Amino acid sequence: MAGEDDNIIPLYERNALAFDALRGRELFEKPWLDRFAALVPPRGEILDLDCGAAEPMAASLIRDGFRVTGVDASETLIALCRERFPDRAWFVADMREFSLPIRCNGILAWHSFFHLNQDDQRAMFSRFAALSAPGAALMFTSGHFDGVAMGDFAGEPLYHASLSAQEYTALLEENGFAVVSHVAQDPQCGGATVWLAKRIS
Repeated sequence: MAGEDDNIIPLYERNALAFDALRGRELFEKPWLDRFAALVPPRGEILDLDCGAAEPMAASLIRDGFRVTGVDASETLIALCRERFPDRAWFVADMREFSLPIRCNGILAWHSFFHLNQDDQRAMFSRFAALSAPGAALMFTSGHFDGVAMGDFAGEPLYHASLSAQEYTALLEENGFAVVSHVAQDPQCGGATVWLAKRIS
């Protein structure tokens, strides 16, 4: 039976232009993005999972010289990425199924990973490992508690889910990552709960 999480991809496609218009460009996330980038070698390969329309996070990484590959399930958002940064690689795909022939030096899943249900989130950690090179950085945002939380976008229900902090830590460790930094509801980053990890095995 379809659940609310199955509506995420069509919801974002229906409202892609509205989402892009509402997405702030001031990059208040920059302190975290700088910490992430510091773990990636110059001109390293970065995979941005559910990249939206590339503004502002992928755009900042591109300006800093990183080779960014973006993935999003919305055809409209990827079309905007291709228009804005035609020399980068952009793919219409579901992060749960996407793969690359190369291994990345950094993987970013910012305000996207938490739209997956709990089982799909658990399964993503082995995919993170498969996509990452030794020493790769991984940064994602999660919810603030173990469970499901429903939001709203454009008058439609917006699904979010999270695991416990203990389970995220265990999944990272089981898949060869060590936590570098973790802040729950960071007041300097719009209340986001952020995880930054590094591939160590």
